[in-house]
Order: sequence, then C-alpha cells, then structure tokens
Amino acid sequence: MGKNKKLISLLNEIADFLDIQGVAFKPAAYRRAAQSLEALGTSTSRMYKKEGLKGIRRVKGIGQSIALKIEEYIKTKKIKYHKELREKTVIRQVVTHFFETKGVSLEQLKRSARKKNIVYGRFAKSARELLDLTGSVQRAKDAITKVSEWARTRDLDYSLETVLKKWLELDTLKPKPVKKKAFYRNKPMVWSEQKKKWEFADKESMIEWRIVK
Repeated sequence: MGKNKKLISLLNEIADFLDIQGVAFKPAAYRRAAQSLEALGTSTSRMYKKEGLKGIRRVKGIGQSIALKIEEYIKTKKIKYHKELREKTVIRQVVTHFFETKGVSLEQLKRSARKKNIVYGRFAKSARELLDLTGSVQRAKDAITKVSEWARTRDLDYSLETVLKKWLELDTLKPKPVKKKAFYRNKPMVWSEQKKKWEFADKESMIEWRIVK
C-alpha cells in the first residue's frame, strides 16, 4: 500500500462520500479499485510513465472513469471529484459520525432515513454550527468523539447541541475512570488485606471482573 497510499485513501474516501449520499453501486467500484492498487507491487506513477492510461486500465477492477481520476491524481496530486464530493457531504459526514458514536451504523442510518425516522436535514443546523466553530470536519468529529466518551461513562445522553455547549470545556472533559469489581458465582467478593486475597473463591481463575459505574 505504501507506493500508492494517498491515492488509495482518496479512492476509499470517495466511496465513503458516495455511501453517505446513498449512491448505489459506485462505492463498491471505488473500493475494488483501491483494493487492486493496494495489491500492486509498483506505483501507479511508474506504471503510467511506462504505459500511460492503458497501463492503469489493465489493473483489475479499474474502469475508464476511475482510470481517468487516477491519471488526474498522477498529474496534479488531486482528484477534483473527491473535493466536490467532500464539500457536498461535509454536513452528512458530521451527522453520520455523531450517530456512529451512538452505535448507529451508516447502513442503519440510511435505512432509517428512508423511513423518515432519521433525517439528515433535522441535524443540519447544529452540524453546520459545529463546522463553523471547529473549522474542519475532522475537528468536528474529534469534538463529538470526546463528548461522547465523556457522556457515556456517566450514563448521560448527548446531542450535537451538547457538543456545541461543551466546546470551550473540551480540554477538561475526561471519561470517568473505569472501575471493576470482583464477583464469584454472581456474588460480590471481599478483598482480605490480611490474607492478601479475595475471599470466598475456590480458585482465582473463577473470579469474574465486572465494570461498575
């Protein structure tokens, strides 16, 4: 992957952007192309220098449309289509990440959106405000992740509005430390400081550790 790392990343991101928009078939084509490049033993630049566009087209899973985008990348180190899709999907990327932190996958989100139970537009205003505040999709995602980790360890619900409210406190938000308690046959155990062992267990291997909040 090292020889074509950036290009592979761009193709996979294009697939993700198309997925977020609910486009059928195309995402799989871009992922197949990325997988083919990952398996190559040479760089696309070297291949293009020797054989031109025909050489790129000979790679398994790469059709004319994707080959042209690879040619564009080789010449300019950019893919215009990637930039266009990124700009179109920035709001959806933020909203999708928010739901992912709540354990809702992109596929679930898309199914729910079709049923109108979850509509991207409902969260667009807060997502746009968060993007304006953070300045980038990645920083917005990082902020959502940090608030989600902080909230989950305290059994608190959170929304995009929560992230906006907590923006100035992000550096101080820390997940609650995980505490574990020893159980034996579903009963809590007692640590004996004198004996330096857990009481009421036949074998240490039978102790069950559970997270307690």
